[in-house]
Amino acid sequence: MPKLFGFSIDDSDSKPDSVVSPVPQSNADGVDYYIQSGFYGQYVDIEGVFRTEYDLIRRYREMALHPECDGAIEDVVNEAIVSDLYDSPVEIELSNVNASDKVKDTIRKEFRGIKEMMDFDKKSHEIFRNWYIDGRLFYLKVIDTKKPEDGIQEIRYIDPMKMKFVRQEKKKNRHLGGVDLTNAFKGSEKELYPEIEEYYVYTPKPNYPVGSMGGTANTKTSIKIAKDSITYVTSGLFDRNKGTCLSYLHKAIKALNQLRMIEDSLVIYRLSRAPERRIFYIDVGNLPKIKAEQYLRDVMMRYRNKLVYDANTGEVRDDRKFMSMMEDFWLPRREGGRGTEITTLPGGQNLGELSDIEYFQKKLYRALSVPESRIASDGGFNLGRSSEILRDELKFAKFVGRLRKRFANMFNDMLRTQLILKNVITPEDWKSLSDHIQYDFVYDNQFAELKESELTNERLGTLATIEPYIGKYYSNEYVRKKILRQSDQEIMDIDEQIQKEIKDGIIPDPNAVDPITGQPLEGGGDLGDVPTEPEIDGSVTDAQLSKDTKSAEI
Repeated sequence: MPKLFGFSIDDSDSKPDSVVSPVPQSNADGVDYYIQSGFYGQYVDIEGVFRTEYDLIRRYREMALHPECDGAIEDVVNEAIVSDLYDSPVEIELSNVNASDKVKDTIRKEFRGIKEMMDFDKKSHEIFRNWYIDGRLFYLKVIDTKKPEDGIQEIRYIDPMKMKFVRQEKKKNRHLGGVDLTNAFKGSEKELYPEIEEYYVYTPKPNYPVGSMGGTANTKTSIKIAKDSITYVTSGLFDRNKGTCLSYLHKAIKALNQLRMIEDSLVIYRLSRAPERRIFYIDVGNLPKIKAEQYLRDVMMRYRNKLVYDANTGEVRDDRKFMSMMEDFWLPRREGGRGTEITTLPGGQNLGELSDIEYFQKKLYRALSVPESRIASDGGFNLGRSSEILRDELKFAKFVGRLRKRFANMFNDMLRTQLILKNVITPEDWKSLSDHIQYDFVYDNQFAELKESELTNERLGTLATIEPYIGKYYSNEYVRKKILRQSDQEIMDIDEQIQKEIKDGIIPDPNAVDPITGQPLEGGGDLGDVPTEPEIDGSVTDAQLSKDTKSAEI
């Protein structure tokens, strides 16, 4: 196998040599520990049906071609990835990150660069769909080995059928970090914690022969790639009994097979029972058995005509020697009977019932976590009240939210590599920052908007009811926190915004009073033209003042 290809980012925050544990680190990636020295071992064997992950992924892709499955997948993908005319499907959110504005701007810039290298704005639907169907996603991060400080130069998609993540135990080593573990347990020769090597194996032309439990890779073409060179994102759904990563389509395998069998059996039943068939009773008199049978065949061949179309050659030929289940029946009758008679055998009576088909369709949608109401073609989205919306829609919205969070791990890994290579942050800084980095996906769920609108209306209605009791039984702070559900930070921000808008003259001052009457003004601080006392000029005589006073009294 060729030499290790790719790059590695050393983590300086390594554990001291004295820190040992008998329990290996938990890794939620569906990769088990392989004790053998090679990577060509048994990977997965699920119920004896799927021998390798290769077979498993092929099965998922075949399922996605089924119309019902494809419709459910499109519902999930369209809900998770919303293509807007002006906005990107996803943006990075750094409001909770404790870093300088310069670092935040750099992170936003690098995130936009990663999306441009992936062409995510245009291919987001395709990328998310591939990840949802396969249950895993691989990307190769290409860098300039001579100038790694330039960061990632290109991001290339890798077919999951050609890539395998391997976690392999190294050859027998009795020491871990300089600590002798041979006799860690008295009377035991078993090592506490074997040293594990993690890498990827890329096979451009995988060769998985039929009957092979684990499959074999061609050692001449397989390439061993460093762990940090690959972005690996799983679905988060694992079979802990078998130790493998599954797709969300895995739960629907049985339901889809049942639906297919029911549909096929329904077609066969309707084809066989739909037509009316006739029964011919032929009077053979006193003819001997052999002659009676010959006579029956002659009559049948005389009135029977069977033209068959050959789809392979395009020819029409006469096959009179074959009898299908849809043809008429010919039965002999001896002398003394009622003579020749023709009766009709009716077809099936309950051919219009589809309750079993509908049941398995609903079962398939439930297995795919898609609301059953979306099956019906006339089942439009109700924009009335949120109480009229089925609870399945709420569960579906939460399911899509979990998918988004899992899918966003792809951006986290790429962003980590880019920032560390460009010396923007250190691996230690990333550990503290990554927990606060969020990704804001464009949301297009009308139910969420409807729910928020109704909650706001209900809170304002409660506020109007309780307003006369504010200052008597309830405080203003209690109403804002318990009724309006405003947090401390929201209260501070809202108060600052109100003061600023009052100062700018956008809204009136609610505390403004009439300078003459001393009563609060209606409409706040928009005082208009307030009459004031006239200024008295010293040059005005007492006679003029007396005259003005009398005029005012009149």
